[in-house]
Amino acid sequence: MAARFTPAFRAASRRVVSSARPTLRRTFADIPPPPPPGKSNVPYFLGALGVVAAGAAYAFYGTDGSAADTAKELESKAKGVAVGVEGKLGLRRGKEDYQKIYDRIAEELEVEGYDDGSLAPVFIRLAWHASGTYDKQDNTGGSNYATMRFKPEASHGANNGLNIARDHMERIKKDFPWISYGDLWTLGGVVAVQESGGPTIPWRPGRIDGFEHHVTPDGRLPDASQAQDHLRFIFNRMGFNDQEIVALSGAHAMGRCHTDRSGFEGPWTFSPVTFSNEYFSLLVNEKWQWRKWSGPAQFQDSKTKTLMMLPTDMALVKDKSFKKWVDIYAKDEAKFFEDFSKAFSTLLELGVPKVQWAGEPWKMGSA
Repeated sequence: MAARFTPAFRAASRRVVSSARPTLRRTFADIPPPPPPGKSNVPYFLGALGVVAAGAAYAFYGTDGSAADTAKELESKAKGVAVGVEGKLGLRRGKEDYQKIYDRIAEELEVEGYDDGSLAPVFIRLAWHASGTYDKQDNTGGSNYATMRFKPEASHGANNGLNIARDHMERIKKDFPWISYGDLWTLGGVVAVQESGGPTIPWRPGRIDGFEHHVTPDGRLPDASQAQDHLRFIFNRMGFNDQEIVALSGAHAMGRCHTDRSGFEGPWTFSPVTFSNEYFSLLVNEKWQWRKWSGPAQFQDSKTKTLMMLPTDMALVKDKSFKKWVDIYAKDEAKFFEDFSKAFSTLLELGVPKVQWAGEPWKMGSA
């Protein structure tokens, strides 16, 4: 049974960093609250919703979609417009409401008997995979519709084991039924990073729940058995460059692989429930060799043979452009935190129309 990490132990276990690393603020950004809505705003809300819904209907009926899909697509368009208008008119729930959900997720991260005692790694993976299906060419995928709720996407090989995170989030949603799944899952990723010692991740609500016809095809998430060309193909499709690819890969500081999910086995680091730059330090400073076993090809550290790296991990040190950033992050955790925060915040917003955001992202955290 894995040891349970209490808040006190978790805090004590975090490494002391140099004075160059800024103190993380676990509070909201000082954004003035929107003015209370007046009755005179209602006609504008209804008018805007009607106009855009009508325009969506005109555009969509020109397609070959079925009647059912047409109705669902129109409902999605209307939801998106409604969310956007609500935000502009100050009708949306405030930061304090989302803070309650943040606190609830943070309280339930530690689970005795699950892996290394924390759900943080699987929550990060859920947020990542729910967002990483985005394709900038046709603007499909991403976190907006939370399509992993549906069997076709939930059954994608890359999402094996994420039912654990979704089921846990479902229990939280029952207590906060007003939050969309996309907002809940991505907020869960923010909580997991921050409460595990990682950087503050700017986040804002605005995602809506879609329908099964919004599910993206399998193959949009990284295949761990591949090399650098595959990484660029996957991440460039989302709009990320080499530096951002390496920064986002640093999330492998958290968690471990499981033979009954990905087929691979083992943790990347010695502290799999602490967010740090250890992943990069190990990539650079340890000697790695192919593991001799019956499972898929993976690497293990030569010294202890308890850690593992995937082929896509080793691609980061074999490729000259990637290696430059691996070296930087291995030496400078503050720089890694800064770049990861920007890239991860961007990842979590992929596929969400700008009209659905009520304002600038918030900085949330435990009191």
